[in-house]
Amino acid sequence: MADPKPSAPLNGAYYGPPIPPYAIPRRRRHSCCGGLLSSLLKLIVTIVIVLGIAALVLWLIFRPNKIKVYVEDATLTQFNLTNSNNNMLLYNLSLNVSVRNPNKKIGIYYDYIESLAIYDDSRFGFQILPTFYQGHKNTTILSPVFASQNILLGDAPATYAREKTEGFYNIEVKFYMSVRLKAGIFKTHHIKPKFDCNVRLPAPSASSLKTTPFERVKCDVDY
Repeated sequence: MADPKPSAPLNGAYYGPPIPPYAIPRRRRHSCCGGLLSSLLKLIVTIVIVLGIAALVLWLIFRPNKIKVYVEDATLTQFNLTNSNNNMLLYNLSLNVSVRNPNKKIGIYYDYIESLAIYDDSRFGFQILPTFYQGHKNTTILSPVFASQNILLGDAPATYAREKTEGFYNIEVKFYMSVRLKAGIFKTHHIKPKFDCNVRLPAPSASSLKTTPFERVKCDVDY
């Protein structure tokens, strides 16, 4: 009978239980959901970067100029405050406001136009104007008309009494808009500019309306 093969010598005496075989650790598998979410985030970031670069390139190419707005004409035919009826103002105000698109390669969609008439921080008139598209280097006339009655609040009645003796009323007309710019086949998201026009109008009377010409007024444009 052959002798058994000698086992590998141990370093020193060993009296413990038998040593289990070495177990190789298993690799953790990434979940499919985690990989899909990571790919989706990378795609979104890439799209945002591409759109940002495209918008910057279009801006540098076309370089849009700010809209130019002027009050060309304004007529105040009625502006009477009745103190006996809780400071009720009877008014009739009409304006012609020119809106100029000075850009050669950019058109403008005016999707919403809201006009307000304000006297000493008290709003008395409101009108929604028709929407339109404005081509390159084009001028459009807005013609809001405020004719009704409303109550003047705050210090407006006192201001009215003072300006009535002076013969002129200082009225503020504001336009709130939602517009989109069009350059070639590209359109921007909605931008909301504001036009602020301050006009000084003579007190309504037959003599003042005939002898006092209206001076063109430039409006502030704020994006």
